[in-house]
Amino acid sequence: MSEDRYKKGLEMLKIMNPASYQQLQDNLEDIAPDMARFVAEFPYGDIYTRKGLDLKTRELITVAAITALGTAPLQLKSHIKGALNVGCTREEIVEVMIQMAVYAGFPAGLNGLYTAKEVFEDLDE
Repeated sequence: MSEDRYKKGLEMLKIMNPASYQQLQDNLEDIAPDMARFVAEFPYGDIYTRKGLDLKTRELITVAAITALGTAPLQLKSHIKGALNVGCTREEIVEVMIQMAVYAGFPAGLNGLYTAKEVFEDLDE
C-alpha cells in the first residue's frame, strides 16, 4: 500500500510542482531521506487525491493556512507556485492573503503578500 501512496503522491506532485519535490528530496537526502517520501505519501498521495475538493480549492486552502501560520515561507512559496499550476490566479492568491490578515493578523497577511510578490516577480523574469 505504501508504494501506491508514494506513486499517487508523485503523480500529484508532477501536476502541482515537480521541481519543488525534487528540491525537497535533494535537501533531505543526507539527513532525513524518508521525510521526503512521507511528504509524497501522506499529503499528496492520501489527502490531495481525495474526492470532495478540486486541486484549485485545496491549494487556496493550503495557501491560506500557511499564510495564517506565518512560519513557513519556503512552503508558502512552493504552494503559491502549486496554486498557479492548478489554475489559481494571482488575484485569487492575493485575496486569500488579504482575507488572512483579518483572521491571522496583519503581519501574517503582509508577509504572505510579500512572499507572493517574490514568487510573481520570479515567474515574470
